[in-house]
Amino acid sequence: MPSTEIGRRRFLAAAGTTALATLAGCSDRLATETGGDASTLTFRVFPFDTGLRDRYVTDLNQTRVPWDEAAFAAARNDSEYTTQYVEPFPTREPVWAEFGGTYYHLDEVVVGEEEVTHPVLRLQEERRVSEDESGAPPAVDHGDLPQVDRKAVQVAYMAARARGNVGGVPWGLVQRGGYVYRDGEATEDSDLLADDAPSYVTFRDRVWAVELATETFHEAVYRPVAEPVAESDAEMEAVIRGTLVGARLDPESLSESEREILSDARTDGYVAEHPFPDAFVSLLKRLDERAYADGNVSKDGGADDYPRRTVVRYGDEYFEYRLRLDEAGEN
Repeated sequence: MPSTEIGRRRFLAAAGTTALATLAGCSDRLATETGGDASTLTFRVFPFDTGLRDRYVTDLNQTRVPWDEAAFAAARNDSEYTTQYVEPFPTREPVWAEFGGTYYHLDEVVVGEEEVTHPVLRLQEERRVSEDESGAPPAVDHGDLPQVDRKAVQVAYMAARARGNVGGVPWGLVQRGGYVYRDGEATEDSDLLADDAPSYVTFRDRVWAVELATETFHEAVYRPVAEPVAESDAEMEAVIRGTLVGARLDPESLSESEREILSDARTDGYVAEHPFPDAFVSLLKRLDERAYADGNVSKDGGADDYPRRTVVRYGDEYFEYRLRLDEAGEN
């Protein structure tokens, strides 16, 4: 039986390439093999409304991340330029950009590490806000704080709310159980970092004790890389196809039943019970989703531990797809 770690790795890999992954449960035997209700497989198709180049070549002027353009220029000119903690091109997807008729693949490499200190804000719940606040320590209202502190309190609140409770935490925003004030923020405007900082803040109808600590961080230093990969639009399309596109489907080679399945999948979704119809099995094989067509579907569906390319070329068009296996008896 495949491990849950394998399934998790596949899900994360699929999220980094805009390709939508195949999600599946795992059990020892299909319910149909034990006389129970059949498992079902849902197939959905998401057509692209543009070509590959328009979809995947990034206009850095529109990313609104100020260091992207500077990193791209530095990488093209072999200039000494680095970023600390933040990656120059912060995305899990492949990044391509165009300049002067040349297309570049953008990436970064770690070239060092810096030991730095940052203030960390954590909150501890004290009490509810009540009409009778006599004798209570003074608390500043969240809305009266500078913007840098309002953001910090909101993130630290997410961490405090999650302590001891079942639920998600937005890791990436929440760090070290609170909010980390980093270089580049307007920390000089902060009230919570001032010498006379308030000890309590009100937020979401509660009073929170403010805890601040200066802690040590070890941050990666990145150097941007821009590798020329194409000199024309057609070459760039080929680069993206070779990187992202998996199956190629010729509409003329498909049966009428297979085309009907694709049509249903791109509208309301196509749902089939196991054992799947022959036309669906044939289409799954064309998509190289043989785990759903051969062997034990319940054990093998979605269990492979390598990055999948689920962008499909269908004639002159492209689409992504999602497969979801629902085991018998699951809600």
